[in-house]
Amino acid sequence: MASLVGEEPLSLTQELDLIAFGQRLRHLRKQRGLTLSDLGERVGRAPSQLSLLENGKREPKLSLLKGLAVALGVPVEELLRRQAPNRRAQLEMELEEAQRDPLYAGLGLARLKVSSRVPNDVLEHILGLYGELRSRQARGTATPEEARAANAELRRMQRERGNHFEEIEKAAAEALSAVGYRTGALSQSTVQALVTHFGYTVQTVQDLPRTVRSITDMRNRRIYVKHEQLGMHTPRTILLQTLGHLALGHHKPRDFADFLRQRTEANYFAAAVLVPEATAVPFLREAKEDRALSVEDLRDVFAVSYEMAAHRFTNLATHFLDLTCHFVRNDAGGIIFKAYENDGIVFPADEQGAIEGQRMCLQWSGRQVFRSPDRFSVFYQYSDSPTGTYFCVAHVDPSRERDFAITLGVPYRESRWFRGRETTNRTRSNCPSGDCCRRPPAELAQRWDGYAWPSARGNSHVLAALPPGSFPGVDEADVYAFLERHATG
Repeated sequence: MASLVGEEPLSLTQELDLIAFGQRLRHLRKQRGLTLSDLGERVGRAPSQLSLLENGKREPKLSLLKGLAVALGVPVEELLRRQAPNRRAQLEMELEEAQRDPLYAGLGLARLKVSSRVPNDVLEHILGLYGELRSRQARGTATPEEARAANAELRRMQRERGNHFEEIEKAAAEALSAVGYRTGALSQSTVQALVTHFGYTVQTVQDLPRTVRSITDMRNRRIYVKHEQLGMHTPRTILLQTLGHLALGHHKPRDFADFLRQRTEANYFAAAVLVPEATAVPFLREAKEDRALSVEDLRDVFAVSYEMAAHRFTNLATHFLDLTCHFVRNDAGGIIFKAYENDGIVFPADEQGAIEGQRMCLQWSGRQVFRSPDRFSVFYQYSDSPTGTYFCVAHVDPSRERDFAITLGVPYRESRWFRGRETTNRTRSNCPSGDCCRRPPAELAQRWDGYAWPSARGNSHVLAALPPGSFPGVDEADVYAFLERHATG
C-alpha cells in the first residue's frame, strides 16, 4: 500500500489491518458527527487523503495516527484494534475481504460498493452465499486415483527420511516433559495431564457420530470420545492423536494429500508419546546387543498394541539401530491396508506406485500367519524373493470387525539381531510375477478352465470417489448437531 509522503513509517504495529483500521476510523468519525472535511481540518489533511484511509487503500504514518487519535479523543490503541466496531462494520469488512478473494472475483461480477442504504440482511445473504462457495471448493472430492497417488507420495517421503520425523519427536518429548513424565508405560493420569496441559477437558459420550473417532470443541475446549476399542485406536490413543493435531499446529486440510499428511503426523505423535524415543531407544539398543530384538517386548514394556509397537519400531530402527526394514498391515485375503519399506522389498503396486488395496503374495508371512496352527501367536518366517531373502515376524491383531496381520521384516543379514531367527519356516515367492500364487497350477487350470463360474462379492466401492469434505468421510452435519447438543452440557 502507498503511504502519505514525507512522514515516518508506522511502527506501532507491523501487521496493521487496513480494512479494520478504515472501518474503525469511519465509525469514530461519524460517531462524533464529523465530516471528512471537519476531520481533515483538525489533522491538517485533505478529505481525499482521509477517504483513502477509511477505504483501506492507504497506510497511515505514525504522526498522522497520533493526530487522528487526538482529534477523535481516543487512545492510539483504539484505532489499531482489529475487531470491527459494530455488526455493520463487521459485515462491510467481510464483504471487502470476500471481493478480494480470487474465488469471488472469478464469478465475473461487478465490484459491489456498499452504501448506507444497503440493508444488513442483504450483506448477510451475500456473505452466506460466498461462504457456501468457499465450502464447496474446499470439499474437493478426491478420486481413488488421487488418493492412491497421495499415499504413494507420502510413502516415498517416509522412505527418504527412514520414517523418522525429528520435529514430531521433539514435540512429543516437550509435551511429556511438561507433565513430568519419567519412564515406562504411559499412565492414564499422565494422559489426563497432557490433555490439561493443552488446555482441554475430556468428555466421554455414547452418542458420538459414527463417522468420527473423536470431536474437538475448540470453542469450549472439550474433546469428546467414546469408550470403545477400535483395534490400535484405544480411547487413550485417540486422545493423543487429537492432541497431536493441536501440538503440531494443524489447520483445516487443503486437500486429501494434506488430510493424509496430518493424520499420519498425528498418529506419529501419539506413538512418540506412548513409546517415547528417550526411553525406547536405549531399550532397543540393549535388546540388539543381546540379539533379542522383538516387537512383542516393545509392545509389553510400553503397554501398546502390537501394530503400534511394530510401526514405532520402523520410526527408530534406521535412525538409531542402523537397520532397514518393512512393515505391512493386511487382512486374511492378503489385501494391503498399510505398508512401509526402506529395505528393498517390492510390494505389489498399481501403475501409480500405490500399494494400498493390492493383494500380497500368498507365500509372504502376512498371509502364512493365517494358516498357522496358532494364528494369534507370533509367527516367524524366512521369505525368499526376487530382491533377496527377508526375515519376517507376523502377528494377527484381532478386532471387532475383522482380523489383520501385522508384519515386520528385515533383510536376511539383519535377522541375527532378532528373537525367532532360528525358525525353520521358509517360503519362496516369485511375485510380483504371480507365478507362485496368483496363477493356478497348470494341472488344475487344464482340469477346471471353462467349468468354474464364481460369484464375486460386491466391489462397487472401487468405482466410487472418496467421500467429500475437508475431512473425508466425516458427516459435518452430524458433527455440528452433536456439538450443539453438548455445548451447554
